[in-house]
Amino acid sequence: MSKRYFYIGAVAVLVLIVFVAVVRTKQSAPTPIAKSTEIVDLKDGDTYTLTASYVIKEIGGKSQTMLAYNGMIPGPALRIPQGAEVTINFKNNTDLPALLHSHGVRMDNAFDGAQNVQKDISRGGSFSYKLKFPDAGVFWYHPHANEVYEQPLGLYGAFIVTPRDANYYPAVNQEVPLFLSDLPTSSDGDIVLTKDSKDYALMGHYGNTFLVNGEENYSLSAKIGEIVRLDVINAANARPFNFAIEGAKLKVIGSDNGAYEKSFYADSVILGPSERAIVDALFLKSGEYKIENKTPDATYPLGIVSVSAERATASYARQFNVLQANKSVSASIDPFRSYFNKKSDKRIKLTLDIQGGMMSGMTHMMPDGTEMSGSMGNMMSGSSGGIEWEDNMPMMSNLTIDTIKWQIVDQGTGKINSDIHWTFAKGVPAKIEIYNDPNSMHPMQHPMHFHGQRFLVVSRNGVPQTNLVWKDTVLVKSGERVDIILDPSNPGTWMAHCHTAEHLQGGMMFTYRVE
Repeated sequence: MSKRYFYIGAVAVLVLIVFVAVVRTKQSAPTPIAKSTEIVDLKDGDTYTLTASYVIKEIGGKSQTMLAYNGMIPGPALRIPQGAEVTINFKNNTDLPALLHSHGVRMDNAFDGAQNVQKDISRGGSFSYKLKFPDAGVFWYHPHANEVYEQPLGLYGAFIVTPRDANYYPAVNQEVPLFLSDLPTSSDGDIVLTKDSKDYALMGHYGNTFLVNGEENYSLSAKIGEIVRLDVINAANARPFNFAIEGAKLKVIGSDNGAYEKSFYADSVILGPSERAIVDALFLKSGEYKIENKTPDATYPLGIVSVSAERATASYARQFNVLQANKSVSASIDPFRSYFNKKSDKRIKLTLDIQGGMMSGMTHMMPDGTEMSGSMGNMMSGSSGGIEWEDNMPMMSNLTIDTIKWQIVDQGTGKINSDIHWTFAKGVPAKIEIYNDPNSMHPMQHPMHFHGQRFLVVSRNGVPQTNLVWKDTVLVKSGERVDIILDPSNPGTWMAHCHTAEHLQGGMMFTYRVE
């Protein structure tokens, strides 16, 4: 062998050794610690990279492996001007299937990030989402693949779309996105979620560890006299929240897709999974104000707002005492008012089928030792006003999607879930009646979400709603009949589904087309 070939071979071996060493180093690199959320300002035409990956975060006093966008829980809060178009280059650095759904955003159909328009993105894969933001409001992004597992572990982030009109919202001292979520943890503090979970199909996961912006003991700082705008987002799989701040004055100015026709004062705000509320909070004294989840049976601490003795440099307290009417919102609704009292174009019923009727006539023992028998319709121990605030039936947690069949039933055709395919004409409003059957085998609330469009909730149980706001999700309580007016302005084939993650996983969805 000549010296020339010997040296070539030696160099090749050396290159191979270095390559293997680099690969091994990458494989053995420690998982990074989760970072806090950063606000990122994007303008029309910008491109931004969003990467899903594993992180380590302390939950329950233990280091837990979780998921994050760009290493942050929640992911980066992307602040974007109304009317802008941006490109999100998404990369999946996990070993899980991924899709990025921009919830509530009226983007082009191809970039919805749902299974009916896109295949799952596998490990190492990427996709460029071109997103348009025609509406002011608070939106969010999350997985639309295995979200039962991926979302509660940290894959969620906010879009804050700032309005063109500077007077669309009243002025405030600061604005803070506020994600409410929960995690199921064991008595040892371990997160009890599995990648291939099919259980908890009846109620969905109600976590016993509460998080605000990914933190167990969340703290926000403010000054005396400050008004803090809280963009509150419910990112939980199944749990509804009744958001409150003890001692603070709260004014609700908006919901999912922008402002209400008129702001109003409230002691608390109920949010089903994926719903949002834009809440202005006024703090008149120094001290600690408790952020709470106030249910009819219990009050859960979520965090605190620490108000220092320092006074706000700019005072907007006087305008806080005025309930503003938003003329631009009313003007956007005016063309739809003639549809409010029309006959429904579509009617759906939300109900449950348990395979083989296995629950009918069963007898169960409650934690206090009393017997509970009969159909599941009698098993509403956690229900108050049509909402189950807690999962009070842990004995049912092992019921899987193979047994529990939550259903959306088209009342006109009898078709169920994925067999439903509606068609709407672009620009022609449609009235849809949603009825949550109180006589099903287990009646409970369902947050119903329509992709790609906005709608108005115009009546509840026949009572007209007089202060309207554009929405994309509505919490339909057990026994409730809700009428919505859909604005089918965005062409394409879209999903509509219950946003309780386990119910969606079990097939509680259908598609509709706008053409």
